[in-house]
Amino acid sequence: MRFVYILESEKNGRFYIGSTSNIKNRLQDHNAGYTKSTKKLRPWKLVFQEGFNDEESYKIELGLKKLKNRDILKRIISDKHINMRP
Repeated sequence: MRFVYILESEKNGRFYIGSTSNIKNRLQDHNAGYTKSTKKLRPWKLVFQEGFNDEESYKIELGLKKLKNRDILKRIISDKHINMRP
């Protein structure tokens, strides 16, 4: 099982979307600066996670990244569920 997750920068409130099989380790990596795209916006806090099978998690992660819509991400965080249907 893999998790699609959303992080929020405590520095400026921006969101980051990713997927991993180990949330705890991945969050530590982001906050340690091992991820180039998130290094400058540390620290990060986990605001959402949902488990999916491997193939589905990749598709959902890419779909969310393509949307680039802060309101949709806020709704997902609030609802505690990803619904990719229109």
